[in-house]
Amino acid sequence: MAGELRRQTLGDLLTRTAARMPDKTAVICGDTAWTYARLEGICSALAAALARHGVGEGDRVAVLSRNSHAVVALRFALARRGAVLVPINFMLNREEIGYILDHSGAKWLCVDSEHAGTGQRAAAGTGVEELLWLPGEHPSEPVPAMRNFRELADAPGSPPGTGIHGGSLAQIIYTSGTESHPKGAMLSHEAVIWQYVSCVVDIEIEARDNILHALPLYHCAQLDVYLGPGIYVGAGHVITARPDPDNLLQLMERHRINSFFAPPTVWIGLLRSQRFEATDLSTLEKGYYGASAMPVEILREIQDRLPALRLWNCYGQTEIAPLAVVLKPEDQLRKAGAAGRPVINVETRVVDDEGTDVAAGQIGEIVHRSPQLLDGYYRDEGKTREAFRGGWFHSGDLAVVDDEGYIRVVDRKKDMIKTGGENVASREVEEVVYQLPQVAEVAVIGLPDARWVEAVTAVVVRRRDSELTEAQVVDHCARVMAPFKVPKRVYFVDALPKNPSGKILKRDLRSVFREKSGAGAEG
Repeated sequence: MAGELRRQTLGDLLTRTAARMPDKTAVICGDTAWTYARLEGICSALAAALARHGVGEGDRVAVLSRNSHAVVALRFALARRGAVLVPINFMLNREEIGYILDHSGAKWLCVDSEHAGTGQRAAAGTGVEELLWLPGEHPSEPVPAMRNFRELADAPGSPPGTGIHGGSLAQIIYTSGTESHPKGAMLSHEAVIWQYVSCVVDIEIEARDNILHALPLYHCAQLDVYLGPGIYVGAGHVITARPDPDNLLQLMERHRINSFFAPPTVWIGLLRSQRFEATDLSTLEKGYYGASAMPVEILREIQDRLPALRLWNCYGQTEIAPLAVVLKPEDQLRKAGAAGRPVINVETRVVDDEGTDVAAGQIGEIVHRSPQLLDGYYRDEGKTREAFRGGWFHSGDLAVVDDEGYIRVVDRKKDMIKTGGENVASREVEEVVYQLPQVAEVAVIGLPDARWVEAVTAVVVRRRDSELTEAQVVDHCARVMAPFKVPKRVYFVDALPKNPSGKILKRDLRSVFREKSGAGAEG
């Protein structure tokens, strides 16, 4: 009985918020608007329907869909039923999706109209027993032969009692990783909720917020740094499946958005949009970014063009639910490029290969201890032991820490360029290239080279109507950097490859330009 009275799960958070503020608008998506009371009712009806149709406690339910009100409801309905959410990146191919469905043992797959065909094909030959159609941001017809979200959400019924508790498994999120197959990070209800507390305290998620969610909800950042904590405190949420700049600016103005998260690439896209200056962004006061450091020149431009906006850099990873370290508004320029300091529920160190703290300014690996951490990798004891060696979780990120305790991520271990016997952090070179006013975006990678082993290579997107040559980039870098850090090649492209979260896919760039690496640069 005591456990039931003290229970704290993701489903309980929504119930409590709906009791506090039933008439407040919780979710807006396209033409759909739900109050917290309505969202609570829909989640309860969905949880009851899932139970009637055979979804039990601990069963895995996968979601392959763009952002929508239905995805929001399903997230909390699954938590209430005690089922385990398995969000899937909709940019994956059929084989990759099939691997996750099979590896996770998903019993149901939930899809929107756009991904219904891919989902059906990927589910063939796996243990998926049912497919559920989800409505999207814009009107669409249900897919025949699938269960219908609207019918389940409108059916009367109360979910049965469950034996779930804070330590129960809430979700398995598959990391993109560099291995042949992604790893499934297992996160409990209490791990995710501890992370919500860190978000409320350290990035100021508040009930008065009106948050625009444009980055994919399959990603833990949008799902659990902004949506979940916002539901916890009772914020308003505007959901869209289209993170293109013109759509974002229109929604920000129409819904008087005050809080928005995106990686630097999306913020840069907003600044470059021809609609930017004509859009009323007077309510936008909280800006968040992650996935990579914001270039200093872009920070200055944001502060100049949006002087009322306060910025946070949010660093973390799936395995820690995901927020671990934050650079707060007052430090954006003083500590530009830094990830910041650990949030309230995370203990973080930067260590050498023996697990000893490195000296200030020396490169080491980021390791964590926290109640936010994963329980382990699903069906992979070896990777779990490796990640938790020495009693700390090993992030795989390389960083330096300064004498004030601010952590600066210098690269992923896999992205560190080893050139001519020296290590070069790609982010350091990118910061220097971004100083050129003609540069819209840049990614720095290492490419095979007979002389250097890996040649520092800059892949540049020019600003519209600007001219820039390889020689100009190289000469600029040579003036401010050690010779071994200066790009040996420069390629110009129309756009950088990105995943739906806006993160630059450097592995794709390495693949594309590896063949050209022996033939010089493109001008």
